[in-house]
Amino acid sequence: MSFLYKSEPVRGARWAELFAERAPDIDFHIWPHIVDPSQVLYLAAWQPPEDIVQTFPNLELVFSVGAGVDQFDLSRIPEHIPVIRMIESGLVAGMVEYATLAVLAAHRDWLTYANQQRSEIWQPMPVRTADTRRVGVLGMGVLGQAVLEKLRDFGFQCAGWNRSERSLPGVECFTGEHGLADFLARTDILICLLPLTDETRGILSQKLFRQLPQGAMLINLGRGDHLVEDDLLDALERHHLSTAILDVCSIEPLPDGHPFWHHSRIMLTPHIASMTQADTSAEAVLDNLRRHREGLPLVEMVDRTRGY
Repeated sequence: MSFLYKSEPVRGARWAELFAERAPDIDFHIWPHIVDPSQVLYLAAWQPPEDIVQTFPNLELVFSVGAGVDQFDLSRIPEHIPVIRMIESGLVAGMVEYATLAVLAAHRDWLTYANQQRSEIWQPMPVRTADTRRVGVLGMGVLGQAVLEKLRDFGFQCAGWNRSERSLPGVECFTGEHGLADFLARTDILICLLPLTDETRGILSQKLFRQLPQGAMLINLGRGDHLVEDDLLDALERHHLSTAILDVCSIEPLPDGHPFWHHSRIMLTPHIASMTQADTSAEAVLDNLRRHREGLPLVEMVDRTRGY
């Protein structure tokens, strides 16, 4: 039996070492080097190969090397083959670090000071304490809850919205369409950590922005297609939103000449908020392989009815 890895090669080399130590009975291969496709029982990929079923007729598990699976065409993977998304401690820690950095930068007017520096302006802004700022996270999955727990410890007034009900100590939780309106109305800094589905595509739009308080700030750490870019530019132009910090864009890399590049109220990073770490991600995969062999429930298996 074989495990095929199709993603970043440096991480793959480390996985190969760990598989040799922890699961020597599994032949580990890095794409495109495949000895016998019929022996491939397990596949890990950012984007799987074409004709996955015809190519690997005995496939039993598919792993995404990222937290999302929107890059997968799930209709081409038979329903009897579980698809597992990557939620591992290193990835979670990285997202918590970035989200904390972004919230503190928004909270303490970091982008304003960066613009002032370029213009040789020395102008202090009023300093607000964390307990006067309301932060809200769209999406209370593993990543969203971890981010909220850290921000709560800074003293921010924290809230989260989720499709299904959630409960988190010290965090005001909202659910459903009515809950979304109430959630947005009390949010000064909005963080998007939603999965990308047909329902959430384009959710960061004029309709949503109008429900935020005047001067609210946006941090998008989900997917670029969550955001309607022209609506963001309009909201910033009208000063309804004051700042946007974007780690993801609809087209990556961002094209030359795109208005986001030089916008004074937008900060960009190149989809680096969090990255799957080699050692901890391999541990997560190996644990699920053990569970699969022992007939135990798999961790982070995708619910195809929801798309995540």
